[in-house]
Amino acid sequence: MNRSLLRLLLPFVVMLSLRMLIVEDSRAQTNVGTTVGQFLLIEPSARVAGMGNAGVTISDEAMGAFFNPAALGRADRAQAQFGYSQWLADINYNYVIATVPVGNGSFMVSMTSLESGEIDVRTVAQPLGTGERYTVSDVAYGVGYGMKVTDRVSAGIQVKFMQETIWHSSISAFAMDVGTLFKLSEDGLVIGASLSNFGTRARYDGRDLRVRYDFDPKLFGDNSSLPAQLYTDEFGLPILFRVGLQYSLQFGDNHRIVLVADAFHPNDNTESVSVGGEYTFAGTLSLRAGYQNLWQQDSEVGLTLGAGVGYDLFGADFQLDYGWTDFSRLGAVQRLTLGLLF
Repeated sequence: MNRSLLRLLLPFVVMLSLRMLIVEDSRAQTNVGTTVGQFLLIEPSARVAGMGNAGVTISDEAMGAFFNPAALGRADRAQAQFGYSQWLADINYNYVIATVPVGNGSFMVSMTSLESGEIDVRTVAQPLGTGERYTVSDVAYGVGYGMKVTDRVSAGIQVKFMQETIWHSSISAFAMDVGTLFKLSEDGLVIGASLSNFGTRARYDGRDLRVRYDFDPKLFGDNSSLPAQLYTDEFGLPILFRVGLQYSLQFGDNHRIVLVADAFHPNDNTESVSVGGEYTFAGTLSLRAGYQNLWQQDSEVGLTLGAGVGYDLFGADFQLDYGWTDFSRLGAVQRLTLGLLF
């Protein structure tokens, strides 16, 4: 193996090393439900959703940076994309990203928001509601940069701040995404890897955790009005290691097929594989299909479908994409993405 090939493979060696740092022994029990910030895992791209959410090698749209910030190194035009989906239980999810070419790569800013709407407070004593209502809201802000290391290799990084709020209590943390892409040929095989949400641990804080407490009524008498505060455990973020392949086929001038496959190693779930494909006619109409999280234990997701149209709008390339994901007993999730390339 010559030195030039070693230099090309170095980013992937680094990614695999980082992956080994987050591996936890899950043979005895599952880690599901042990992390906060689950909204950071909701994929925003309707296009990628239609392809089984296998997006670690997607670099021709701004939202590719969500899956792998190295996609920014392949962007040579300014882009803006907005994604919306009505998530499970009528939760509203929004994601917006903008990228601008800077130097030998691109700079990005993004914002994610999730809003539950008002929920009735119910207790055992008052199962029909107490008359009070609360909301659950999540928000994340990200900045990042990706660049070409060589003509075939790109690398990128994104830094994020996230906050989850439940009624009057919240939790905040910082996270980092890193990734790399290796393009083996101009129009053929692409290899990608990324590590998402590698960040700080944090605990909930807020007035909902403030209580009245009597340490020992037998010893000190009735002191139930003494103020106290509950402390929650520290929680980590849902770290996700992705590695994937993409293969493109061009038939004449009007027919193009893209095949993708991603493998996932999360720190709070079992490993899985997602696969998908996209057929595009004349660079305008696209049809997509895929299957998500194969072999994941107790998975509720599966078949994905999607479509998209693209055309020139006042000198900019406009793209509208739709994605549908089956969540089995939980129903289906539909995504819509609008994009402009300037």
